[in-house]
This record gives sequence, C-alpha cells and structure tokens, in this order.
Amino acid sequence: MRISRKSLALRSATVAAGATLAAAFLTACGSSPDADGQISVVASTNVWGSVAQAVAGDRLEVTSIITEPSADPHSYEASPSDAAKIVDASLVVLNGGGYDQFVEDILGSTQDKPIVDAFELYEEGTSEHASDSDTDEHAGESAEEHAAHSDEEAADAHAGESEEEHAGHAHGAENEHVWYDMPTVDATASAIAEQLGKLDPEGAATYTDNAEAFRAQLRQVSETTAEIASAYGGEPVAQTEPIAHYLIEAASLDNITPPEFSNAVEEGTDPSPAAIAETRDLLSDKKVRVLIYNTQTEDRVSQSIREVAEAADIPVVEVTETLPEGMDFVQWQTQTAQSLADALNAAS
Repeated sequence: MRISRKSLALRSATVAAGATLAAAFLTACGSSPDADGQISVVASTNVWGSVAQAVAGDRLEVTSIITEPSADPHSYEASPSDAAKIVDASLVVLNGGGYDQFVEDILGSTQDKPIVDAFELYEEGTSEHASDSDTDEHAGESAEEHAAHSDEEAADAHAGESEEEHAGHAHGAENEHVWYDMPTVDATASAIAEQLGKLDPEGAATYTDNAEAFRAQLRQVSETTAEIASAYGGEPVAQTEPIAHYLIEAASLDNITPPEFSNAVEEGTDPSPAAIAETRDLLSDKKVRVLIYNTQTEDRVSQSIREVAEAADIPVVEVTETLPEGMDFVQWQTQTAQSLADALNAAS
C-alpha cells in the first residue's frame, strides 16, 4: 500500500519539522532582500522555478527546491538547507493547495515574506478570466496576511454549499496540479512580474516585458489543446492518476476513469480489486482512446494498467510533475500537449 498523500500523521510531522527548521534559521537569515543584499527568488519545484526564471530573465537567478523526478512534493521533507533558502528568500513561488506543503509550513513561521501562490490564483478564479491578465491582489502579501486572506476567501467561496458540492471542489491531488492549467500559469507569471518589480524597481519594465513574452509563448500550448478539442472533443480517455485534469479539460476530452480507482490513487491508497478490474476492462475492451500515465508515481498497479493498454494497442501519453532535463516550462508543456494530439491521431 502506498503512503497516503493526505496522511494526517505525515502532515503533522511535516508541520512540526517545517516549524523547527524555520525557527532554526529565522534568526540567522535575513528577510528581503537576503542577507547579502541580493534579491533571492526561491520556487518549490523546478516547474514554478522555470516560470519564475522566464520572468526574471537575466537579471536574477531562481533557485528551485525540488528538481529530482523521484521526489514527491506532497510528502517532501525539507532539509535544513532548504529551509534556510526559503526563509531567506526575497520572494517565494509555490504551487500551493497542499501540494508543496513543506513550503507553506516553513513560511508559517516567517514575517513579511512576499509569496506567489499559484493554487490561490486558481481558486480566486483567475483561470476563468486570465485574458484580462489581472495580477492577483494578494500576490505580494506577507505569509501571515496571505494565510488569513486565504482562509477567509475559502470560507466565502464555499459558503452555502452542501458537503458533496464542497468536496467536489479543488481540494484533492487532481486539482492541485494547476501547472497544467494555462490561464493559472499566465496569472502566476503576471504576479511574479509585479512582485519582482516591487523588489527591483529598476528592472520592473523588464520583468513585465518578460512576463508578456512568456504568456505569448503559452498560447502555443493553448492552441494545441484547442485543436485537440476541435478534432477529438468528447473522446474518452483514462489516466492512472488525476494529474492531467486541466489538460484533459482544456482539450474537451472525457475522462472515464472509474471514480473508485481515481479516488483511491488520489488518496494514496491501493484501489480495490473491483476498481482495478473495471479500469483494466476499459482498456482491454478499447473503450478509451488514450491512457495518460504519470511516470513519477509508478507502482505495480499503474504498471499493470499500462501493460493492459499496450496489449490493446492503446497509445500511452506520459506526463510528469517536474521538468524533464534540458527543457523549460513552455517546451515541456508544448511537448506534452503535442504528445496527446499525436496519440489521439494514432488511435484514429
């Protein structure tokens, strides 16, 4: 059985570890800019690190905490060195939504730390009107202000919902993977540019221009998913883990993976034999056009599902949670979207 990504015990241990590490380095490290007077930008993973670097350009060097494909941000335990970088950063960029909880735990002990939280941008609805390119009003708040507003807005956003409706919103692993949502990435780049402009006024125009150029490049991805939607909208697909929810949504595809299977994987537990059998039948009976496969969380169950797909000649599209070596964010996302298009075409 896989360790649950949402284990309360793990979360408590991570919180305690994060608080201890942050406390250990808080007095030794400066706030912003960092102790040597330089602007320090730290991202939780190289996914958001690549976005931040595109905005920072040649003026700043962005440090990413997680760069290894084998590391799971959900359960990542920060080292003392990691904690020092986060505490001492001038700006922190994170996914949020509990995905990279170790960063939020460390930030909880800091004062006046500017942050950009991609999941919060998604939650606040920027993905629905990113064409306006509005910068999130909370992007430059301190960690304490950010946490307070986040709690208040979450309560307001879900007021009056039934438990079932509330549970259906973006609280699980599926909806945490907001880097597959291009409008949210667009908004995140804008928020980073605004915050860097405050930290480095002389470079503000450069950061704005870089963000605009980056957002223009993102349109390559959106154009590809729009083409998929036009040609294959409504076609059924399956996935071993709900990581590519927003990619599937943008391409107007129909994810028919059994909920029992997806929910188990989302919770980090073994799916029931019945759920596994149902998923295998979808593939062996060729009821889906493509299998979307997360290569970073392979286990015996997911491997067996892939084997069934390949035996049935169903194309497999590999997705990941960190950047492949030698690629930047736009290259990675463009390749992933194109791989999906090619797989659907091959299945025709």
